[in-house]
Parts: sequence; structure tokens; C-alpha cells
Amino acid sequence: MAPDTVSANDSIYTDLDTDHCQTLSPEDEEGGGISLRCKGFKDYAVYYKEGDLRQSLFYGHLGQAYIDGAFESFGPFNYTSRRIEWRLGADGRPVATILRWFIENADPATGEPAPERKGQVLVISKVAGEDGMGCVAGYVDALANPDPNIAARQIADTQTEGFACGRDTAAFHGVRGPTAADPTGDLPE
Repeated sequence: MAPDTVSANDSIYTDLDTDHCQTLSPEDEEGGGISLRCKGFKDYAVYYKEGDLRQSLFYGHLGQAYIDGAFESFGPFNYTSRRIEWRLGADGRPVATILRWFIENADPATGEPAPERKGQVLVISKVAGEDGMGCVAGYVDALANPDPNIAARQIADTQTEGFACGRDTAAFHGVRGPTAADPTGDLPE
């Protein structure tokens, strides 16, 4: 379906291509951190940050305070898939995104990431609009729930519009298994 013919509660998919993004802050040689502005959907950008082997993504018309100071991720090392699902509102504008995160949980005996402990979480984010605030609005453990994508779409369609970034707390929905690590993050006031 072409982006100009979508209707409410439809999904549009884009790919995150960090090789073709605008660098907002150069790579930190010590910590490996970087901040990028990438192509998203129409004029809604994807803001990608990485630091200490943890990723953070924000979407839309993000305000400068969020571009500079926001970071939401998970405690363990992690990385995201490259396929972003954008959920559209009644006016055809994106209101939420869904992105799969892979969590590198450590084996308690060795302290090293263990393949058998790898988690997958669908992260539902509010897309920043005119207020400049976008953030994580919910989580679904993709390994512990049947039909996690359907659950994530329902959360995106029903809970992101009224979600207040910096005031409301994103929660896990459905069953949360042992590989769905604790979220971390900071948002500007």
C-alpha cells in the first residue's frame, strides 16, 4: 500500500539505515556513543543514539531538549531490528512506532551475554508531534506472549495518544518473561 493511501490504524514500514544518517554528535572514541538523525516516514525522523552497547530511538518532530538529553533503553547490552512499524492515526499521521529489541542478558555464572538468555521485546513508542516530546509508551515481551505484534499494535492504537512523556510510566503488557530486562532511561523535564 502506498503511503499516500493509508487509513487509520494502518501500518507503514521503514528500514533504519544508520549508514545514511546525519551525525548529530560524533562518535565517542571511549564509550562508542553516537547520535544520529535518520530518515523515517515522510517528514517524521528517526533519532538514533548508541552508548555503552545500548541503543535508544525516538521518532518524529522531536524537540531539541529530547534530541540532546533523552535516552531510553534496557539495562543489559542490546540492539534493535532495522524494520520500524509506524502506526497511523485517523489523519494519516504516525502516532506510534513498534520496534523489536534484542536483549543480551548475561549468564549469572559468567557475567557474559548468553544466547540461551537472549530476550526480545517489542517497544511501542509515541511519535513526537508539535509538542516535541516522544518516548516509550509500552512494552510487550515478544517471547512470552502469543501474537505479540497484535498486542503491540493494540497498545500503539489505544494508549499512545494520551500518553504523557516524562509524566506517565511505560509498562509491560501481557506476560513478562525472565528475558524481558528492566528498561532504563532519562527524559528531559
